[in-house]
Amino acid sequence: MNLHRKLAARAAEGRPVRVAVIGAGKFGSMFLHQAPRTPGLHVLGIGDLSVPRARAALARIGWPADASAAPDAEAAARTGATWVTEDSLALIADPRVEVVVEATGDPAAGLRHARHAIRQRKHVVMVNVEADVLAGPVLAAEAVAAGVVYSMAYGDQPALVVEMVDTLRAAGFSVIAAGKGTKYLPEYHASTPETVWGFYGLGAADAAEGGMNPRMFNSFLDGTKSGIEMAAIANATGLFPPEDGLAFPPAGTSALTTLLRPHNEGGILARKGVVEVVSSLTREGEEIADNLRWGVYAVFEGETDYARRCFREYGVATDPSGRYAALWRPYHFIGLELGVSVASAALRAEPTGCSTSWSADCVAVAKRPLRRGEVLDGEGGALVWGKCIPAARSAAMGAVPIGLAHGVALARDVAAGGFVTEADLAPRPAGGPAAEALAMRAELATFSLD
Repeated sequence: MNLHRKLAARAAEGRPVRVAVIGAGKFGSMFLHQAPRTPGLHVLGIGDLSVPRARAALARIGWPADASAAPDAEAAARTGATWVTEDSLALIADPRVEVVVEATGDPAAGLRHARHAIRQRKHVVMVNVEADVLAGPVLAAEAVAAGVVYSMAYGDQPALVVEMVDTLRAAGFSVIAAGKGTKYLPEYHASTPETVWGFYGLGAADAAEGGMNPRMFNSFLDGTKSGIEMAAIANATGLFPPEDGLAFPPAGTSALTTLLRPHNEGGILARKGVVEVVSSLTREGEEIADNLRWGVYAVFEGETDYARRCFREYGVATDPSGRYAALWRPYHFIGLELGVSVASAALRAEPTGCSTSWSADCVAVAKRPLRRGEVLDGEGGALVWGKCIPAARSAAMGAVPIGLAHGVALARDVAAGGFVTEADLAPRPAGGPAAEALAMRAELATFSLD
């Protein structure tokens, strides 16, 4: 509750928190829009594979051209402008950078950038949830050893859920379930980039005119993004996913406490302490009036008569027994809130959520019968979607994480609805972009929870 004051102090001292943003896509652009409006923050540089594309993104969010005209980091620091470069590794290594925001969305690149930043003793805000789910606990341990912060991105739903869970636990409550809302129907799991716009009520031409990425939207629709985000929450909190994946039960805010409680008390949960995503649609496709499509929630327990009496006295939303209560936030601001993570890392040396255990994994599941020789197309593609399951189950079967289910051929057929395992794959290219990620994942066993 004092981040703004600390930022203002840095501004008054003439030494703002200097930030490197890697990836000028949607999330990065939203942060870049707010950064000049935040006292005590200076975006020293933006790293992107395409400088023209990054400059076009800056133009869309209203940056003056001269604000991104610095020819290098030294000039950017001297003038208060921003260096735009294709050399992300050089930007990360610049000694003036305090915080690196990794927002590329590429899992392998995200791991590489984050590890490079940590070795340069820079704080890392990992917008790239796909990378975090691949090997976040490994990076977090490396950050601790280096004396820097590795953090989830505030404004994205995982960090908001982790904050809610932490707040409840700090107040002495047990968290029964936590997660987010989304638009879901079972048939969405089969969606492809070619069919996705029909589910959104859009034509392909209209979507293209609006600059909408079919793979990104398909990841949100087919359940993959939900699986990735719930795995990240589980790994940061020690909560667990259901054994056979998320159920996506239809529920509005009024149903959270009755639905998300143990099955022997009238709910659907096999155990306490889980992550789950609730659907904004009934299974018949009707929108639920009090849905949480854009929001987050946590269900917690009043374990004593006194706590339950206080719930009643202060109007806390509970189930009929008064034992299970819920908090929720109806929407999130995505990259517009990311400055909270940057300031927290630089000024408090605290993450806004951090993956420290391997409780959950998000693994590839066949959308249709897959044939030997087909090349997997990864997140948001036509062949597989990402399912969130316990890490122990993933490890036991050798499941392929969704972040590494791209650009590799199948050595044998996989049935529709089947998990894709490493044994199903042809040998990966030696030294390819997935090599470092695979090596980091081999270390995850030391972070696993049963």
